Amino acid sequence: MKISKETKIGAIFIVGAVLLIWGYSFLKGQDLLTRSRTIYAVYQNVSGLGKANPVFINGMQVGQVTHMYFDPVLNGNIIVGLTIDKDFPIPKNSNAEILSTDLMGTKAVNLNLGSSTEMAKDGDTLTAKLAATLTEQVEETIGPLKKRAEILLSSIDEILISLNAALSEEQVKSIKGSIAHLNSSLQNADTLMQDIGGFVSNEKSKVKDIIDNIESITDNFKNNNEKLSAIITNFHSLSDTLVQANIAGTLGSVNKSMSDFSLIMNKINKGEGSVGLLINNDSLYIGLEKSSRELNLLLEDIRLNPKKYVKFSLF
Repeated sequence: MKISKETKIGAIFIVGAVLLIWGYSFLKGQDLLTRSRTIYAVYQNVSGLGKANPVFINGMQVGQVTHMYFDPVLNGNIIVGLTIDKDFPIPKNSNAEILSTDLMGTKAVNLNLGSSTEMAKDGDTLTAKLAATLTEQVEETIGPLKKRAEILLSSIDEILISLNAALSEEQVKSIKGSIAHLNSSLQNADTLMQDIGGFVSNEKSKVKDIIDNIESITDNFKNNNEKLSAIITNFHSLSDTLVQANIAGTLGSVNKSMSDFSLIMNKINKGEGSVGLLINNDSLYIGLEKSSRELNLLLEDIRLNPKKYVKFSLF
């Protein structure tokens, strides 16, 4: 069967029209080839949202914005149609939140799923929500800090004005001198810390030797554990022997001897007995000195006049 030229042209025109309609719908955010549903949300401000912007659930794109128009009652509200092309259950108490997806301000709608058991159907309206912009978030965070900083700066300014009015030139010079001394002290402290660091660095090898010696001593203790145990056992035996010995009696005898010696020394100090008289009475000393002097005179006379005392006779 031969197809006429007119039939071919008509078929091509129809296919082209269909493609044109589908492409136009796709560019507007409508996909005619997929089974979808449209739900709505009413906003007072869409914050730059436009058609074909994506719709997300938990970060996954499930549709796009397909309709945007003012409420017919002309109250300023904007009705936004969200075409969902995924067969995903959306609770009816979910909300549609407009948010920014990047720092450039690209908008999207995120569906925050609710907990209702009743699911949203085609044509239902969800609660609308507008997320704070980045600028608003920064302002919300920085605003209180800015106010506190302004109050603090105002307080500091008042304090400086009061100090300037209260302090004399001599007091200002004194404060400057104190700051200079403080700076000098800090520099000296820094120098001291550097010296300490250098000393520690120089003495590091000695400290290492000391630690090595300590480790060597501990090793010796460990290696001579049996000998140390024997010494401790011997010392324990010696202490038991001393406990068993009559140390108390010996100490008592020593104490008695010391008492007797103390009595003898008291008698000597009082001049009792021969030793006491010899020590405490100087007459014996004087007599001995006199006798010694007379003996020296006698010896000197014998040396000078030997004939007086020694006589020689031959017959």
